[in-house]
Amino acid sequence: MIKDLIKLARPHQYYKNLVIFLPLVFAKQLFNLSAIQKTVYGFFILCLVSSVNYIINDLIDIKQDKAHPEKRTRPLASGRITKLSAVIIASLLLIVSFLSSFNLSLMFFIFVLSLFITGTFYSLILKNEPFIDVVIIAINFVIRAVSGAFVISQGNLPYVKVSQWLIFCPFFLSLFLSVSKRESDLKLLGKKSVSHKKVLGYYNLSLTKALTVISTTILIIVYSLYIFFSEFTYLLFSLPVSLYVIFRYLYLVESGSKITRHPHLIYKDKKIFSGILLWAVIAFISVYFL
Repeated sequence: MIKDLIKLARPHQYYKNLVIFLPLVFAKQLFNLSAIQKTVYGFFILCLVSSVNYIINDLIDIKQDKAHPEKRTRPLASGRITKLSAVIIASLLLIVSFLSSFNLSLMFFIFVLSLFITGTFYSLILKNEPFIDVVIIAINFVIRAVSGAFVISQGNLPYVKVSQWLIFCPFFLSLFLSVSKRESDLKLLGKKSVSHKKVLGYYNLSLTKALTVISTTILIIVYSLYIFFSEFTYLLFSLPVSLYVIFRYLYLVESGSKITRHPHLIYKDKKIFSGILLWAVIAFISVYFL
């Protein structure tokens, strides 16, 4: 039972909330113990509200999940957890996340509330609207990232500056991952894709490939511009590594890898995971020591 409750909350998806640490890192506040403590606190709050959104989505998608080759083992779709239990759990998590975020700061509470609202609208309506489905996911990434600047706030102002790059980079990274996931889903499900996810009826491999090219190109341009205008000159050395990671991920998409349908499994590809770690090391040294 406990295992099913944990699976219902989808902790493997919590990696998305790590973008809350971006303002902390690039504002050179990583050694600010108070900021670290509150950002970690904020991270767990985002995880709670994310779980609420996942539970709502699973409640709505029970029928479709039962017919999906991978999702049919989910606690709700398999019947191991009842709908009533899921509603009670989601309600408790939502209350805790709201109270905790309000205790942190009013502005952070607004971001948490926004994440819940957009996530709920996504589950109810927007996930069935082509193109809006991937855009709203990208917007949620931005909400997570920018919220990190408001874990400590002075009035309505963030404790660190929110730059346009904190909006652009997470947005287009998420768009790239979401479009890639659509292509991977189509390759896995084929003609049965519509019965598993209604919105896939509007997509086809030709369209998703074009969208992948567009999102990849914009992501590379945006990150390159960030490096060019950044005060951290030596971030330039992270560009080749970033390109390798992106190209390697595209290869995984084309090869039909399970990783592109479940990005939390990225650690299983040693090459791309090593590239991500190398990027993190270069970024850390460039920001704090050069």
